[in-house]
Amino acid sequence: MPVTSADSTDAAHPRLRLDPIASTPVATSTKLAAQLSKRGPHKVLRGDLALAGQPGVVFTPEQGYGLPAVAFGHGWLLGAGRYTETLKHLASWGIVAAAPDTERGPIPSHRGLATDLGTVLGIMTGIRLGTGDISVHPDKLALAGHGMGASIAVLAAAARSDVKAVAALFPAPSAPSAEAAAASLTVPSLVLGDAAFADSLNDNTLALAGACNPPSVFRRVDKASSDGIVEGRRLLAPIGVGGTEKSTVRTVRVLLTAFLLFHVAGEKKYEDLAGAAELKGTRVIDPHAPIAEQPKPSPLSAARALIGR
Repeated sequence: MPVTSADSTDAAHPRLRLDPIASTPVATSTKLAAQLSKRGPHKVLRGDLALAGQPGVVFTPEQGYGLPAVAFGHGWLLGAGRYTETLKHLASWGIVAAAPDTERGPIPSHRGLATDLGTVLGIMTGIRLGTGDISVHPDKLALAGHGMGASIAVLAAAARSDVKAVAALFPAPSAPSAEAAAASLTVPSLVLGDAAFADSLNDNTLALAGACNPPSVFRRVDKASSDGIVEGRRLLAPIGVGGTEKSTVRTVRVLLTAFLLFHVAGEKKYEDLAGAAELKGTRVIDPHAPIAEQPKPSPLSAARALIGR
């Protein structure tokens, strides 16, 4: 209805008040996800952690002081080089991202890789990076990993008091148990799993998500296989099995970047996307709900998750 302005003295010319319409969380999250799916605004630099005594690699924005940082653990029989583009993606959004390149053999030491993740955090916070115009804030640290490295990231986080968040991407079991370690964590956690519903000998996604304390988010990524984010050629890739999945890579980078920007860098606009916001191609799951009540993946998605192992 027409409303006359409170300071108007001309009754013959009423004014219609127009109130701004707040954008919905879904619309905002969709827009932010589209932005985060692309490379960020920062030029990226690469460094060799071996120069500091730890085999591995680090990617940073071109400059910045007091930056957030994440140490990333690799999967079984893989190495830091299989996640180069994902680490560069994080750095392009202002996050220093580093990965140790150790324990790559068939019988890795999970405790050893957890120790190396901690060493990487120490290097990033203990020295100026680049020519001295890049530094990491000691209160803005996170751990993340894929497969075996995901559970090991949880082990490393449980052993420290300075980690602000932990992300487990398609986790696989570890020894000692990541689930026991997760139960002691009080920091935000993100667990991403494939389209399968139950755990297996090389998948502890559901158990790990169930062990994490709030605030935690557990998402299934539709049409994803557990190794879909791994870069580089693999033995069965030419016949369509076990290759890098572009849609999985894109979705994981969006969710991981948003999670770190909100919980570690403190950028509030990513709160919904870092939480349970609707995102196409994913489902937020209650890990404590009976399997029968969880959203069902399509038969094709379930089969692809199985084959991708």
